[in-house]
Amino acid sequence: MTATPDLARLGTDTPGLLRSVFRRHAAGVAVITASGGAGPVGFTATSLTSVSAAPPLVSFGVGTGSSSWPVVEETGHVGVHILGEHQQELAATFARSGADRFGPPTAWREGPEGVPVLDGVLAWLVCRVVARIPAGDHRLVLAEVLRGDPTGDGRPLLYHQGRFGGLSG
Repeated sequence: MTATPDLARLGTDTPGLLRSVFRRHAAGVAVITASGGAGPVGFTATSLTSVSAAPPLVSFGVGTGSSSWPVVEETGHVGVHILGEHQQELAATFARSGADRFGPPTAWREGPEGVPVLDGVLAWLVCRVVARIPAGDHRLVLAEVLRGDPTGDGRPLLYHQGRFGGLSG
């Protein structure tokens, strides 16, 4: 028999509760990129969502304290990259503060609309930003899909319990 938690104590630290609950939620891993005056920027995102098929829209969240936010706030286009389970180190690099995200060993090229496109990903999109919606200490970015390539090989990278990993089985 499982012990019943004290319901009166649960949920009092709501930011901590949110983090604890979402550590149990497995999410796909994407890298969002953009180009700005000082060069390319990018960050790892687990908040990528398909929003609409007509028009084709995606969304993702970005923290306003992120080093990438000033560029994402101003840019007209972003790159969305779906990572494979072979890209755990790439995901960690783009998640790490202060990392040289576009230096070796990261392989990338300038893609459509000047957006940095990462090599070796499962799929990528170039999207036009259509809205930036305030959401607490983040912004929800809504973007329309313009171009992309869904033909990469491999299995998806997941984020679960604070770690990157692949599908089992």
